[in-house]
Amino acid sequence: MPRINELYAFVIADKDEDDEGVPAFTGANGMLYPMMGADIERANSLHNMAATLARTSGKPIKLIRSTGIEIVETIQP
Repeated sequence: MPRINELYAFVIADKDEDDEGVPAFTGANGMLYPMMGADIERANSLHNMAATLARTSGKPIKLIRSTGIEIVETIQP
């Protein structure tokens, strides 16, 4: 698995543009998965789902890219 140098996330505003969050979807196993990934291919694979959510919610969804990776903490086993 390659090192993560950037993150892509779909972002939707809740109450207003200053109240954002990452939407999630329910997988086939019933678990929730955030609409984000470490490469553009993963983001592209979620694009249709994001478009459907934008239509059904009536809210725009942004795809953002973060490249300022900072290690905040390392949890050791």
